[in-house]
Amino acid sequence: MGWLKRLFGMEKPQNAEVNPTPQAVPQAVTTAPTATQSIPPERLGLNGEYDQSGLAKRVALAFDQDPQLDDVNTLWVAQTGSTVVLKGKVPSQDILNKMVSVASSVNGATNVDTTQATIG
Repeated sequence: MGWLKRLFGMEKPQNAEVNPTPQAVPQAVTTAPTATQSIPPERLGLNGEYDQSGLAKRVALAFDQDPQLDDVNTLWVAQTGSTVVLKGKVPSQDILNKMVSVASSVNGATNVDTTQATIG
């Protein structure tokens, strides 16, 4: 079972990307018609839409795409703002280091918190 399925109960959307191009955000009636609003990078979903858990989902997708990480099923991915939070167990420090590297490369991730991850 992949990361997206295990953590978010979803299959990979057809056009899902780790670093998608943001979609336009509909404007509120009170804003000027020429104003543009962008989605914060940590809220960018798999297809460029607004998603409260967008960063965590894109990190999960990046883990799914890495053969070294696709079978680690004792770790969870969350986010607090633009910080990726890794919780649970990983088999080795090397795997954890790889996960931090992959998570850090996802657009919108400013930090990776591993204080809740254990080796073993």
